[in-house]
Amino acid sequence: MANDSLGLIELTSIASGFLACDSMLKAAAVSLVLSRSICSGKYMVMVRGDVSSVQAAVQAGIAGTRFSVIDSFVIPNLHEAVFPAISGSSKVEALEALGIVESFSVASLIEGADAAVKAANVELIEIRLAMALGGKAFVTLTGNVAAVQSAVDAAATIVGQKGMLVNKVVIPSPRPELLTEMI
Repeated sequence: MANDSLGLIELTSIASGFLACDSMLKAAAVSLVLSRSICSGKYMVMVRGDVSSVQAAVQAGIAGTRFSVIDSFVIPNLHEAVFPAISGSSKVEALEALGIVESFSVASLIEGADAAVKAANVELIEIRLAMALGGKAFVTLTGNVAAVQSAVDAAATIVGQKGMLVNKVVIPSPRPELLTEMI
């Protein structure tokens, strides 16, 4: 079975976050990617595995904490560029156009980033998840202007459908100093 599915639960309660994490890990054979408190007193749990295991884990996590759940998802066949962008290990040497999508939630932002990189030939630079951001999240990406616009629009559509879109920006020919500020 492929290990390319991702599941996440974003919660209003830290205590519920620990409970959700335990429930998710007991419910199915998944790997824990992240389990931590995030800004504004929220908590997130992210797991990886095959589709059915991730679905079972997310359902179990939600079942015991439903009143604390802000957002959740299961993304089958997650694009391989998303994991390095979450961990901050993506390497981009130069910026073409720069795209940024900002969200009020971690879950909607990761879904948007996956949609962006699947929609157009772009490179994800980073997915920043709610640390020192007041609970918000953002993704940065680069490519030619048309591809970046297409990717940003795809991400913004997904994030916007959940009512979580803060802003979206495409900067053609950004100054090279912007890349050094992002690293």
